[in-house]
Amino acid sequence: MSANYTPPLRDISFVLEHITDLGALSKLDSFHHADPDTVGGALEEAGRFMAEVIAPTNRVGDTTGSTHDGDASVTTPDGFKEAYAKFVASGWGSVAYPPEAGGAGLPWLVGLAIQEMFTSANMAFSIGPMLTQGAVEALLFHGSDAQKAIYLDKLSSGEWMGTMVLTESEAGSDVGALRTKAVPNDDGSYSITGTKIFISWGEHDLTDNIIHMVLARTPDAPPGTRGISMFIVPKFLVEAEGTLGARNTLKAVSLEHKMGIHASPTAVITFEDATGYLMGEENQGMSYMFTMMNSARLSVGVEGLAVSERAYQQAVEFSQERRQGRAIGAAKTEHSPIIEHPDVRRMLMTMKAYNEAMRCVLYATAEAFDLTHHSPDAAVRAAGQEFMDLMTPVAKAWCTDLGVEMTSLALQVHGGMGYVEETGIAQHYRDARIAPIYEGTNGIQAIDLVARKLPMRNGGAIQDLIGRMASLDAEMAEAGDDLASIRGALGASVADLTTAVLWLGEHGPSNPNDALAAATPFLRLMGTTVGGWYLARGALAARELIQKGTGDNAFLEAKLATARFYAEQLLPQTRGLLPMVTAGADQLFAVPVDQL
Repeated sequence: MSANYTPPLRDISFVLEHITDLGALSKLDSFHHADPDTVGGALEEAGRFMAEVIAPTNRVGDTTGSTHDGDASVTTPDGFKEAYAKFVASGWGSVAYPPEAGGAGLPWLVGLAIQEMFTSANMAFSIGPMLTQGAVEALLFHGSDAQKAIYLDKLSSGEWMGTMVLTESEAGSDVGALRTKAVPNDDGSYSITGTKIFISWGEHDLTDNIIHMVLARTPDAPPGTRGISMFIVPKFLVEAEGTLGARNTLKAVSLEHKMGIHASPTAVITFEDATGYLMGEENQGMSYMFTMMNSARLSVGVEGLAVSERAYQQAVEFSQERRQGRAIGAAKTEHSPIIEHPDVRRMLMTMKAYNEAMRCVLYATAEAFDLTHHSPDAAVRAAGQEFMDLMTPVAKAWCTDLGVEMTSLALQVHGGMGYVEETGIAQHYRDARIAPIYEGTNGIQAIDLVARKLPMRNGGAIQDLIGRMASLDAEMAEAGDDLASIRGALGASVADLTTAVLWLGEHGPSNPNDALAAATPFLRLMGTTVGGWYLARGALAARELIQKGTGDNAFLEAKLATARFYAEQLLPQTRGLLPMVTAGADQLFAVPVDQL
């Protein structure tokens, strides 16, 4: 079993330069210090840190897990405290925070690249800092100056961790059903009472304090999501001088026993008149929580890519070492490495192609975030916001669905040994399976896409994206036969996407069930098409570099071959997805409930 992880720095750099435009970002006033050379050096060092310090904790985290000690405390696996202390000292967790939050002020695009490597190294470990990122963003956008002074520096540095505390036993996806109470006190604080479940990193021993962002209802609050407020509820109260005071009246009563991410402690937490502090205004908690959740959804999308990348690397290594059968043309007296068998090569190419497409989709969405918040041009900011809104559900759902499918393929490459825990490949499959579920199930992401995102600007947002994809055809035509198969496949898929969008626009308003039934296959169709568009752009860039003689030809030829594989063998799926989109809802309800 290999515990090695090699950061895919060349692939990351290719996307930063040829799919996104890090160079253009570095010319914005906020990012003058983020020129490509500086970022390249930072990514190389971050990758070394993740490979050497974080990746070795992955296996012990899975086999040992975090444990509840019976007195409401939680112990993380051996080596986690030491690795986390090094992570905090390294500053990698805060590179994308703005300087006013104690960060390095690098683009979120760069932060996401570091997050990919962190998550590949150890997904369960990475979840804690990812949630802390959400708490930092909530404070930045919605916290008072006094709250920022108390919590922001320690959260951004990683000295303290943050959590998102939403879910209750009767309020999962339907957050509006939550019952946790927040009663105002005379001193301006609130007493929080209730029980929350599925709280990732809700209790642990890595930091001295944990800052919970809790959704609760004040007295006489309106029903549903309109009556939800957000509260800062620290594990330890903080004195005026910033030192830790009394333990707050909240505790982790148990940890869930999960299929995967064993090192990530998923807690049931009870609050018994715990002291909390209102963030912003009452009854605005859901809008504040979406500040955290939107970035978290992109980060969860990264989990799909990151675990798939780790599993792919292990599958490639295993397939080179494992000898079985005789490949066509091999000597009769030898057993061939299984990587020489076409079906194994098909599985590896499928993983490689999807990983490269996912990376493009995720990084482009992060770039849109940077443009939204930092471009001086109002039109660019608006376009960035629109693209980010449109693509976030695709980035989250498409990438995490693929994460499960690709880790399953990696296990398949291992054959029977993949089903044996000794090889470690099963961990990646088990870890990846949570990502399509949390931070909004993928079905909810698909509904959000068709019900809220496609209608943006009366359909203008999706039509603009389709127009951008279609406009690549002229550039592809200039490449002649070299990229003809990519051009043809992409054109067909863009046409399928256009047909699907028009069908939803026509049928959705009159029969919402038809749109809801189409949502999941439509999201898959859109993700597959957009991924193909980005790989086609990468193929054009690789071809140009080869012609100029300014790059590593072997690496660039592999980019071309991967794009052709995606176009010829993966993009055609849109032809089968389109009938699923346009089938309507009748067949889903044709069988009575008592016959299901």
